[in-house]
Amino acid sequence: MPTSGISTTGRGDRRPGLVGIALFEYLLQVPANRIGLPRDVSGQLKILQEAITLAVFVPFAVFYMQQPLKLDYLWAGLCILAAVYFIFRSP
Repeated sequence: MPTSGISTTGRGDRRPGLVGIALFEYLLQVPANRIGLPRDVSGQLKILQEAITLAVFVPFAVFYMQQPLKLDYLWAGLCILAAVYFIFRSP
């Protein structure tokens, strides 16, 4: 019987680690948003969210997904670090 590429389990062809890594990122971001909400502005929380996402998914892409480590990851990380610095520095 030929396969059409459509999964009947509803999960598609996603790798099982994707759910775990998304949950790990969620577990870091939700407390960070709840802790930061009373004192930080929404722009600061968004930058913090992006920093957490990059810190979680770059190692995931390199170690689990076997993607080569690119110089672009370094530049993206430096841009996010610069954004964190500028958004959290005192006026």
